[in-house]
Amino acid sequence: MKSYTNIFVILFISLLFSACSSKQNSNTIQSASLQKTLLEKSSNNNKLYSFYDEWRGVKYRYGGNSKRGIDCSALIQKAYKKSYNIALPRTTTQQAKVGKTIKKYQLKTGDLVFFKTGKKSKHVGIYMENGKFLHASTKKGVTISRLDNIYFSRHYWKSVRVLY
Repeated sequence: MKSYTNIFVILFISLLFSACSSKQNSNTIQSASLQKTLLEKSSNNNKLYSFYDEWRGVKYRYGGNSKRGIDCSALIQKAYKKSYNIALPRTTTQQAKVGKTIKKYQLKTGDLVFFKTGKKSKHVGIYMENGKFLHASTKKGVTISRLDNIYFSRHYWKSVRVLY
């Protein structure tokens, strides 16, 4: 009887350690995957903030495409080209047709956010993080604003993911 008890204890301890080691491997894999995701997100943020630092305060100019003045869709086009080496169409309407439409709660760094600001007018920005997005404001020029701002929350139209 005593030998069966010893065998049972040894088996139990072996199972316990093997379960812990497999859980560690699983946790290590999950941790590595999480680290990769966080690094990619951090890299995307760094690219966008670096782009923003170059363009911050540049005045809004309808049809503009330079640091003398730029409109929202040209800014987004330039940001995507510089930050991700992705060519986007020139107009907001065309940009709204690229990528995959996503829900607002699914937003990740680099996603495009669109607003209907008038009967035929639209506005676009790039989601940064924590409810903030980069865009060319008609009043402030190139800036970062919040999605929960009264104006933008009222005019929000849709979000699109171009980066997969």
